[in-house]
Amino acid sequence: MPIKLNRRQLIIGSSGLAAATIAAPALAKAPMMGGQRPNLYRFKFGKFEITTLNDGAFYLNGPFPIFGADQFPEDVEELAKKNHLPSKRFEIGFAPVLVNTGKELVLFDTGNGDRRNPTAGHLKRAMKIAGYTPDQVDVIVISHYHADHIGGIKEGGEILFKNARYVAGEAENNFWLHPDQAGGSTDATHKLALAHMKPVAEKTTFLKDGQDVVSGITAMAAFGHTPGHMAFHIESEGKRIFLGGDFCNHYVMSLQNPEWHVSFDMEKDQAGKTRRKILDMLAVDKIPFTSYHMPFPAVGYVEKKDEGFVYVPVSYQLNL
Repeated sequence: MPIKLNRRQLIIGSSGLAAATIAAPALAKAPMMGGQRPNLYRFKFGKFEITTLNDGAFYLNGPFPIFGADQFPEDVEELAKKNHLPSKRFEIGFAPVLVNTGKELVLFDTGNGDRRNPTAGHLKRAMKIAGYTPDQVDVIVISHYHADHIGGIKEGGEILFKNARYVAGEAENNFWLHPDQAGGSTDATHKLALAHMKPVAEKTTFLKDGQDVVSGITAMAAFGHTPGHMAFHIESEGKRIFLGGDFCNHYVMSLQNPEWHVSFDMEKDQAGKTRRKILDMLAVDKIPFTSYHMPFPAVGYVEKKDEGFVYVPVSYQLNL
């Protein structure tokens, strides 16, 4: 027999249901998981396979006076705001690059290593996620001898890449290992070069402008950031990508105003000239580039705009 409920019974029933719902214990909320960043970006490039790796990041006050030290602070801050960036704080990331040529696994720069603070020095972990171990690296190419580029050569005081040979710029090596760099502003990097590069000197090839790392990878002098800083052309099956190291340290400040002084640059005027020359080449030739401190995955393009340039992050172009 069907059950019939009048309006009063429905109201009482719904009130009881509401009371039961209120009295029921609350379910546990999902926990906060914290920020998460991608560890790698991999793409096919001709016969090569290229992987950018996330070594972490530092967080610093700025961009002024690290960028635009020769400018008015308010002008630097206004440029940051114009590009939707904070005006008093910025992030600088680190992106070593692996190139698998099919014959050799080539690593460009080694990250910060375990001597740096907890937010950086994640190369070994990123490599593991990418499917590689340090023992598989055949060639390590050093763009220059700053700590965030040679710091990862050692871990726990021991050489991490036990089977690799090394490639570095001749001028860079001669500068940092010279006794004249002991003391003063160059002392810390001099000591790190002695500790990390000198032990592998017998396994290192020192290149000049235009010499090959391996077939398809050619060194290019890009002096200014350091006295012997090197960048690299990578070519395979008619495709070309540029690996810039630290010729450009910020995707807004360094591109839109290439001549602005950067505190990280040792020879500031020369660095500005080098930066503009390379950016102009990238814009005219319309080739992609990867550079160590671009926003991860640190691959993009350059377009001319007004008196400077703008950074165009890669989307799906290299996935096709």
